[in-house]
Amino acid sequence: MHAVVKDWRSVSLDSVDTALCEFAALLTHNNSKVSDSDVNTLRKHGLDDRTIHDAIQVIAYFNYITRVADATGVIADYDRAWG
Repeated sequence: MHAVVKDWRSVSLDSVDTALCEFAALLTHNNSKVSDSDVNTLRKHGLDDRTIHDAIQVIAYFNYITRVADATGVIADYDRAWG
């Protein structure tokens, strides 16, 4: 898990997890560019609309929390949190 958090592109993930990470990166860094095609890519990997919705909620939540932490000066201890 630590390697995924550090750099998900450097570890071997199955195609579904890779697609989810790619989607999360897009939603995080270029949210205005997310399109139906991106969501359909997740569907092509076997994810249903409920699962995609849940993934979007988790991604958005972590983006929100990260921005709050950054703005308030909270420093994460990733070594302690992710072992």
